[in-house]
Amino acid sequence: MSDFLDILTHGRRFKAAVKELSLDDLRETAAKLEKIITERQEEEKLELEANAERNARIAEILAQIENSGLSIEDLGEVTSSAKTSTKKRAPRPPKYQITIDGELIQWTGQGRMPTVFKQQIDSGKNMSEFLIPGME
Repeated sequence: MSDFLDILTHGRRFKAAVKELSLDDLRETAAKLEKIITERQEEEKLELEANAERNARIAEILAQIENSGLSIEDLGEVTSSAKTSTKKRAPRPPKYQITIDGELIQWTGQGRMPTVFKQQIDSGKNMSEFLIPGME
């Protein structure tokens, strides 16, 4: 907690901190605090109203679920089976290849070009020279 809040929330420390304020300054400070309290009450009231609407909708949906003969657990089974049924796409087959120092390096043609291909292109070669036969 900050020093300010420490003083503000501790009775004796707060009284000592405002000791030198005039009565008018104290009233002005109290009015500012009262305004903050009122604003905070309005915010909480709005939040409670929003939560009440949300909770009413949730209760409505739960009642519909119960009336249909289902349970919350049934919904959990549906969502978990839907998640497991999504398949990951198979990796793309390589389209280009090059052998450097006995090492075969392949590239799909997607994403950032590997350095070895970039060096060969910069030295004047054409990408078609590195095409894997049948991958045109």
